[in-house]
Amino acid sequence: MTRTSSTRGRLRGWGGVTGMAVACAVTASLTLLPLSHGGSGPFGVGVSGPGTATAVPASADDCTDPEASLQPSSADGPGIAKIKERGKLIAGVDQNSFRWGYRNPETGKLEGFDIDLVRAIAKNILGDPDKVIFRAIPTNQRIAALENDKVDVVVRTMTINCKRLERVSFSTAYFQAGQQVLAPKNSPITGYDKSLAGKRVCTAEDSTAYEALEKQSFGARFKDRHDGTEADEDQLTVPNQLDCLVRLQLGEVDAVVTDNALAAGQAAQDPAVVLKGDKPFTTEYYGVATKHGANDLVARINQVLVDYRKGGADSPWMVSYRKWLASGLPGISAPPAPKYRSN
Repeated sequence: MTRTSSTRGRLRGWGGVTGMAVACAVTASLTLLPLSHGGSGPFGVGVSGPGTATAVPASADDCTDPEASLQPSSADGPGIAKIKERGKLIAGVDQNSFRWGYRNPETGKLEGFDIDLVRAIAKNILGDPDKVIFRAIPTNQRIAALENDKVDVVVRTMTINCKRLERVSFSTAYFQAGQQVLAPKNSPITGYDKSLAGKRVCTAEDSTAYEALEKQSFGARFKDRHDGTEADEDQLTVPNQLDCLVRLQLGEVDAVVTDNALAAGQAAQDPAVVLKGDKPFTTEYYGVATKHGANDLVARINQVLVDYRKGGADSPWMVSYRKWLASGLPGISAPPAPKYRSN
C-alpha cells in the first residue's frame, strides 16, 4: 500500500519491525470494512439493512446510570433464535489492539481478552466456542455495524455511556478503564494537563477520548479541519484507534489520548512510548454492545458474564486477565461488579 511503503524508512527509530507490523496491520484492517465519513456507505450511520426495525432511542437526558443493564437470563428469544438458526455468532472485534483483539502473526488467529469473551458467548449460545464469524471493524463503525445488522455483538473495548445507549444496548460492564495520555518517553508532555497546550493530539473518531478533549483540551490541537465530512483529513481524528500510534511513530502527532487499557498494549508494542500522568483522568466501563432493543441477547450475555466472573482467582475472567493484561495493567484482583436495572 502507498502509505505503508512510503513510511518504511521513517519508522526505524521506533522499533523498526514493530512499527512496520503496526502500520501493516492498520492498512490490512481498513480493507475489511468500508469506511464512511458520512451516511452513504454500507456501514454509514442511518442506513438500515433489510428487515431492520428502527427502535426509538431514549434521550441521553433520561439516562442516570448507564452501566445498569438487564437482569441475566438463559431464556431464548428472537435474537438468540436468529443466531442459533444461522449456527454462528457474528462478532465485531478489533484485530489490531495488542492483548485485546489482535491477529497473532505466527498463527494468523485472533487472540486477546475480548476474543476470549466472544468465544464464551458463542459457547453458551451455540455450545461451541469456535462457532464465531469475526468481523474486524474500525472504531468509528462499531455502532453502524450493529444498526445495519452486520454483526450480532460488538466486543471491542467499547465504553458504556448514555450517548451510545440512545443507539445500541449494552451488557453489564466487563472491564474498568480510563482515559490517559500516551506520548514518547522524552516528550515534555506530563499528562492530561496544560503541557498539552499547542500539541497535536490524536484520537479515534466516535471515541470517548475525543469527547473528553471537546470538554477540556488544555489548548491542544485535536480536530482536523474537515472533521465529520467526506474531506476529513484523518490526521488528528482517525477511523481506527491504532492509527494514532502510527501517527505518533511517524512524528505526525505529539501525543495520543485513549483508554489506558489500550495504551498499555501499545506501550508494550513500542518501548519508545509511555503512559503519561499518574493515573487515568476518567473512569469508564467496557460492555458488550448489541443492536438497540435486543433484550433477549443482552440478558443472555449478562448470564454469560455472571458465569464468567464466578470462581474468584480461578474464574474465566481472571484467567483471561492474567494471560493477556496483567503485565501491562497489574493489580486488578476482580472484574467490575455488575449493575442491574430495578425494572
